[in-house]
Amino acid sequence: MIDFGRAARLWWAPQRVREEGEQPDYRFSLANERTFLAWVRTALALIGGGFAVDQFLPDLRWGVRVGMALALLAVGAACALRAVNHWLRCEAAMRRGEDLPVSRFPVLLGVGVGLVAAVMVVVVLFGWTDGGA
Repeated sequence: MIDFGRAARLWWAPQRVREEGEQPDYRFSLANERTFLAWVRTALALIGGGFAVDQFLPDLRWGVRVGMALALLAVGAACALRAVNHWLRCEAAMRRGEDLPVSRFPVLLGVGVGLVAAVMVVVVLFGWTDGGA
């Protein structure tokens, strides 16, 4: 497993990944890049959802609206950061001929989004609004 300090340095100098192991088949590197881009799209959607909750649901109670917005924004930011780390870890593992790294992040992402969705269902059912204030 790559230690965090080394991984963080690789974020700013990804060409250093090439210093170890052998060049994997380009198809695998490109698939890794497509996965990275999918994570970034997911992050952008979560961040957009956070802004949408805050801006387009002004009748919700302030605490509910801000809580849901911040939860979506935080999960989106974590998803974007995790995308970079996962891309580098996978690229390094492929170059070393190791198994691809496993992660709990997809579970955390799913639980986070599921919790926000559950709160939204409750809001829709019970209408937690400020009452026009």
